[in-house]
Amino acid sequence: MKLFIAGHQGMVGAALVRRFQAEPGISLVLRSRREGLDLTNQAAVAAFYAAEKPDVAIVAAAKVGGIHANNTYPAEFLYENLAIAANCIHGAYAAGVQRVLFLGSSCIYPKLAPQPMPEDCLLTSPLEPTNEAYAIAKIAGLKLAQFYRKQYGVLYHSAMPTNLYGPADNYHLQNSHVLPALIRKFHEAKEAGRAEVVAWGTGSPRREFLHVDDLADACAFLLRHDNPPDWLNVGTGTDVTIKELTEIVAAVTGFGGRIVWDASKPDGTPRKLMDVSRLTALGWKARIGLREGVAKTYASFLAEKAAGTLRA
Repeated sequence: MKLFIAGHQGMVGAALVRRFQAEPGISLVLRSRREGLDLTNQAAVAAFYAAEKPDVAIVAAAKVGGIHANNTYPAEFLYENLAIAANCIHGAYAAGVQRVLFLGSSCIYPKLAPQPMPEDCLLTSPLEPTNEAYAIAKIAGLKLAQFYRKQYGVLYHSAMPTNLYGPADNYHLQNSHVLPALIRKFHEAKEAGRAEVVAWGTGSPRREFLHVDDLADACAFLLRHDNPPDWLNVGTGTDVTIKELTEIVAAVTGFGGRIVWDASKPDGTPRKLMDVSRLTALGWKARIGLREGVAKTYASFLAEKAAGTLRA
């Protein structure tokens, strides 16, 4: 099988490369923006598909970020993610690619969705305003895959992962997601000998976290199914408060000072827990626990920092 992984240099894409390199009978097709493949450029994507003719494509590419980045750059988040989804899905169909797995996000579901969030709560009420632009683009990609499957009979389907973390994450203090931002913040506080760390919000929102290697394994699992649902949630089925997460990160990084909460900063969605019962019923479960995963990720953070490859 000739497998194209769109976005192979990002955190998710790199995990997919690690996973599928170990699969016999799979030939990976990888192309970066530096090598001439701009996924927001329709002509470039079409020419790439026509030349390479992969059997399967996984669309893991996306412009991503945390609350601050989503709030600050909504136009870029909507445009770039819409372009990536449209170009990768339509380009695959035009080139005769019979199977596409599109990766979305749990933020596609309403702000006040039932908890845990089932797949069929999509589009039932308003989205969380702080990441509405990104969510709309991902919903469009999911629906594009669904309707190409319905209209043309191609096996295009989607996976909606919960909050992801792991090696090669983005550790920018303002534009990253909560877990990598906390890792960097507590590491630097420990290194500087600071007495306290200020954390955003109240610490009360609940979040679910999935190690990116578990997501890659779930993708491999889904590609082995001949008739998967149009989209499936991928997560652990368990969540923690941001306060509990912060305490885990402080312990793993060895920070021994105080944690001070700045309630003037936004909390975001009160709770985001995936209903993963459909994927569980198919036979897949996450294997990497949160504390174990944070410890592995911190080790990767230190290695990337030492090697000068840290995304910050």
